[in-house]
Amino acid sequence: MQRRDFLRLAGLATAGHSLSAQPPAPGMNMPMGPLPSIQPEISGTEFNLTIAPVTVELAPNRIVSTIGYNGTAPGPRLRMKDGVPVTVNVTNNTDTPELVHFHGLLIPGDVDGAEEEGTPFVPPHGQRSYKFTPTPAGTRWYHTHTMSMDDLHRGSFTGQFGFLVIEGGPNPGNFDQEHYLALRDWEPYFTDQPMDNDDMDPALPRPEKPAVLDTRPPGLEVTTDIYSINDKALGAGEPIRVRQGERVMFHFLNASALENRHLALPGHRFNVIALDGNPVPVPQAVDLLQLGPGERIDCWVEMNHPGVWILGAPQDPVREGGLGIVIEYANQRRTPQWVPPPPNSFWDYTVFGKPPSKPAPTEKLDMVFEKIPRGAGKFNSFTVNGKAYPHEQEFLLKQGARYRLTFHNRTDDAHPLHMHRHQLEIAEIYGKPTSGIIKDTVVVPTYGRASVDFTADQPGPTLFHCHIQHHMDYGFKALLRYA
Repeated sequence: MQRRDFLRLAGLATAGHSLSAQPPAPGMNMPMGPLPSIQPEISGTEFNLTIAPVTVELAPNRIVSTIGYNGTAPGPRLRMKDGVPVTVNVTNNTDTPELVHFHGLLIPGDVDGAEEEGTPFVPPHGQRSYKFTPTPAGTRWYHTHTMSMDDLHRGSFTGQFGFLVIEGGPNPGNFDQEHYLALRDWEPYFTDQPMDNDDMDPALPRPEKPAVLDTRPPGLEVTTDIYSINDKALGAGEPIRVRQGERVMFHFLNASALENRHLALPGHRFNVIALDGNPVPVPQAVDLLQLGPGERIDCWVEMNHPGVWILGAPQDPVREGGLGIVIEYANQRRTPQWVPPPPNSFWDYTVFGKPPSKPAPTEKLDMVFEKIPRGAGKFNSFTVNGKAYPHEQEFLLKQGARYRLTFHNRTDDAHPLHMHRHQLEIAEIYGKPTSGIIKDTVVVPTYGRASVDFTADQPGPTLFHCHIQHHMDYGFKALLRYA
């Protein structure tokens, strides 16, 4: 099915059709009109997850078969308390071994959910319990961490993902509604065409661009034409209904396996208060958001521009392919409108940071990333410092030491880089120094360079990888070990 055919089925421009949303938190004003269908929430100290086949109705005439948690995709939102031990019981009702990764948590490797760190698989038609103490507070998430290789029905290409909220952080302030919105792509396929890469501002410096580019024919990459926010494509669910003057809190997650994505809401600004669940030093209002796969943004929007608007991807093919949701003001009945964000809008982590006030760590590590066209047969492969995974004894950490890790991206992609079980403080990106921005996933721009600082305080094997599934599968990862 082509993108345009899908749009006709989704009824994007049909009045009364838009995407499902989450209800406000208890005690807040309820939105007007009927509540949309929502993903369930589970809270407490014991959680049960069942991995099994599910169907997702993205639009009335578009139903996707995939693997999910507890019968849905996204799976249930898990709500835990910072520092309070929990048990997550996982039942695997599929024919393949599975893993559940708790993304952004500071927990031991044997329960983190990565095979490379020593987490045991949940066997086919078997069970396993994860016992850990969740920390730190903030918006986290959970998802499968299996390899997929050339099987686009495994790993993060499936519907195995969900929000994980750890309570106990700073009060985000007063707001009237709260929504958890996960960006997704569906039905991926291989292509030898250039990727539809939602990259950074093209004017950014490219210090790692080689003097002579590799002109060998590229291998197959993965792409898609069909998108959603949560389980609905734009035009296929209920709108988020608001009143003028309300403050609406959004928790965004890019649960995609494929691409970095942007979001905009015409006539409104996003007041960003946290990145990857961690409060930013300098909250800022911005016109445009960017989320690489694995990233989260917590922000609130003041509803001060009445109308019926599309909150969605600025790229027309992506938005028209389903990546959007309708924001409908009270007493407004009209066709949802889209207006591109202001010219020269681009995402910049450093606007949320402070000037550096401390000297750089004396312990330093460098990682150089390169892509080898068709290095894995018909697929591209990736190297770190010129070597393939696992880089035995190459990245050794001294427990308790503070490190500066510098990424040298010598590829023509912007990569979302994730380090398990540690928090990263951005020290330099886009050629700009900064401090105080704490993340677990950082998008390093095309031919760009970035430095992050972290403390080696989580003993045990630590997985580092690109959060684009196909890149990770074909070599874009490394294992850091404690000496």
